[in-house]
Amino acid sequence: MTAKEEFIAIFTENVNRHGAKELLDWLLTTDFFDAPASTKFHCACENGLVMHSVSVFNTMMEKHFDEETDSVESFAICALLHDICKAQFYKVSQRNVKNEQTGQWEKQPFYAVEDMFPYGHGEKSVFLVERFMRLKLDEAMAIRWHMGGFDETKSYAMSQAYERYPLAVKLHLADLESTYLREKGTSAVNR
Repeated sequence: MTAKEEFIAIFTENVNRHGAKELLDWLLTTDFFDAPASTKFHCACENGLVMHSVSVFNTMMEKHFDEETDSVESFAICALLHDICKAQFYKVSQRNVKNEQTGQWEKQPFYAVEDMFPYGHGEKSVFLVERFMRLKLDEAMAIRWHMGGFDETKSYAMSQAYERYPLAVKLHLADLESTYLREKGTSAVNR
């Protein structure tokens, strides 16, 4: 099963909220399922964004799901959609790279950022989800603050969100583990 097929299966089996189908239909019109998750770090390859999203869901379920207090639907929403801000965010560009064997300069493709809607990271993902489907407060907080200290915003709001909404902490931890421990070997600057 491809990462795209796995994403769609997890989403359609677990997300039953009004607007979910429309959100998925919209995602299918974007480059979400083909895009990288980053330009040169984790999953910096074709399909990297969807691979990362599925990895975060699997990590959250394996490490942090509590049947008594957690919702599979909320985990699926947060994990699968936390980075939808990266749809239509990257473009393939070209740069000159010296071939060490021949000494010649060659054009190589690489991913560059072309943010057409510079609204922030977590808040942009919340905004995009809510164009189609209402988020619960803890889901919105989790998606907004999933970057933790890697976010450009310096504020006490993040620690307050983590104190009040355990889902936010669980998403952040799953995102970190997926990025730095589970996704090793999936990065490639060049496609």
